Amino acid sequence: MKKQTIAPKRWWFIMPIVFITYSLAYLDRANFSFASAAGINDDLGITKGMSSLLGALFFLGYFFFQIPGAIYAERRSVKKLIFVCLILWGGCASLTGVVSNIPMLAAIRFVLGVVEAAVMPAMLIYISNWFTKSERSRANTFLILGNPVTVLWMSVVSGYLIESFGWREMFIFEGIPAVVWAIAWWFLVQDKPAQARWMSDAEKAALKAELQKEQENIKAVRNYGEAFRNRNVIILCLQYFAWSIGVYGFVLWLPSILRNGTQMGMVEAGWLSAVPYLAATIAMVVVSWASDKTQNRKLFVWPLLLIGALAFLGSYLVGSNHFWMSYTLLVIAGAAMYAPYGPFFAIIPEMLPRNVAGGAMALINSMGALGSFIGSWIVGYLNGATGSPSASYIFMGSALLVSVWLTLIVKPAQNKAPPLQGAKPA
Repeated sequence: MKKQTIAPKRWWFIMPIVFITYSLAYLDRANFSFASAAGINDDLGITKGMSSLLGALFFLGYFFFQIPGAIYAERRSVKKLIFVCLILWGGCASLTGVVSNIPMLAAIRFVLGVVEAAVMPAMLIYISNWFTKSERSRANTFLILGNPVTVLWMSVVSGYLIESFGWREMFIFEGIPAVVWAIAWWFLVQDKPAQARWMSDAEKAALKAELQKEQENIKAVRNYGEAFRNRNVIILCLQYFAWSIGVYGFVLWLPSILRNGTQMGMVEAGWLSAVPYLAATIAMVVVSWASDKTQNRKLFVWPLLLIGALAFLGSYLVGSNHFWMSYTLLVIAGAAMYAPYGPFFAIIPEMLPRNVAGGAMALINSMGALGSFIGSWIVGYLNGATGSPSASYIFMGSALLVSVWLTLIVKPAQNKAPPLQGAKPA
């Protein structure tokens, strides 16, 4: 007998909020790449080596505060945590526009990372409270779509803002929406389905029963220490570390790579920077749907990362003298690196029980932040030291090959539960 969809309205009430929140977080961390391409280095007297470190400092703050944020979200309230974070990160982002020296900029980049550290694990915990196993890859993807979709429109808008006003005004203008959205978040969000006035008692009971049934099929884990020593968790930490080297080396330095390639203006660099994220958005939706349909997570992670690695290495082999061929390969690399996020973050809630899954996801994400720090720093350094992106392509491609191998050796969860039929956005 076909099961009925549980409260399809969840997708319409929750996903827009989740998407907008993560989108604003991503806006305020990724726009530094446009300031780097637009003259912040000359204005503040930043050397090329210092520029790569400043771009990466965000991820150092992000690394240290992942797990404390996840524990608070898991044990207390996602709603309260994100509300405070929205106000603080919007303020930090706007303050970047008034910096007058390098120490001030370094401090703001680090604090921005600290404030945003809790966002990703808290939102993944929030999704796991509202969506079942057969929906989770798609739900995660709607969250993480805030990443490429934001860079898609931010690439164009930031280019125009810098062209019309300057890099300082870009930071100030783009920090304000997070503070305004904090007010909307407070009134729109409930931590758990039981608090939702827009769900019937029958819908709440059905969803609660389905989520509890999933937990019965997962082996008990007593505490975070036991979870963090889990073989799969350790491998996934290393995998996400290597993966993030490729992703954030790409995100932070793509505008600079493009401008160095053809000496184009900021508006043109903005439009060309947007294309990989359009491709990534389409790929993420398709891959997450297929992953939920088949309930196979690994199959939709490692092949795509392999394609991304080969595209980076191909871009190196083509060389900077063939700009458009090299650019096409970068578009493929960007789409392939982003596409597996939904299936990847569905793996842990299917392997570990609710009492430790959030902390494990935070640990994995913190290792991703460390990889992001190293990736963005080294890619920036290599671009400056060599005057060419070729070495960066080899570095990012090699890191993705390591992540492919690590994905292959993860042992999938043995707790197979039948998928919920018809569970899709209404």
